[in-house]
Amino acid sequence: MTSLLERLGRPPDSKLVILVCDGLGSSNAANQAINESLRTGMATSAALQVPCPWARGAAASYQGEDVGVSLTFNAPYEVYRWGPITHAPSLFDGNGGFPTTLTDLWEHADPDEIRREACSQIARAILWGFDPSFLHAHMHALSARPEFFDIYLGLALEFDLPITLPDPAIELGFPARKLANDEGVLCADHVVSTANASRPLAALTNAIATVDPGVTEIHLSPAFDTEEIRSLDPNWMGRVADAHALINDLTFRAQVERSGVELIGFAELRSA
Repeated sequence: MTSLLERLGRPPDSKLVILVCDGLGSSNAANQAINESLRTGMATSAALQVPCPWARGAAASYQGEDVGVSLTFNAPYEVYRWGPITHAPSLFDGNGGFPTTLTDLWEHADPDEIRREACSQIARAILWGFDPSFLHAHMHALSARPEFFDIYLGLALEFDLPITLPDPAIELGFPARKLANDEGVLCADHVVSTANASRPLAALTNAIATVDPGVTEIHLSPAFDTEEIRSLDPNWMGRVADAHALINDLTFRAQVERSGVELIGFAELRSA
């Protein structure tokens, strides 16, 4: 089996890190922070949520950055809603949008409607002018359930894109990584998320300090401190902390430079 590092033309002891901003399109506060994180900060990639209210705003400010499509089938907030762009009946809950939980989604979603919605989200991103560099499964909705993973993998093959998967340490109950590898679909070796960490910056710093050889995705959800983000996201402080780390924290920037890791984007995996 050819390792991902070999596919990328790197030595076997290389430590490559993709700093991924989740939530592009989810709010204006997120859009502004993610754009700055990509343009002047440390971020290397971002994941666009096409059905979200500020996705069109993200498209209007797009300048060719490394952006993938976060295939979105959940709307986790009770009072801030979004739903399927195909208006597929099985993808709505009773509150006017996608289900808030994965359990609710998985119990009711029709696989044919999932595939049609996913294709439409990718197509709309391309229509808006994005050049997708990867596919991401928001909340692992497609990557942690075998019947939906088949759709996810098929779309990666159709559009010739790498995908994100949960970290190998997470037991899914089916061999997602082997299935992807057998089809030649690339994904990172390791995945780290600082979401819900009590000390986000400490978690991020530790992730960089302990990164293993291979390609590691580190997921953050930056947003600027605005009334908008405070009103919609109970974890707004963590998102503001992510933005500070990526844009303004000189100590974190220096640590990355000292650590020996190389920052890359998903576009490099797409090329491979």
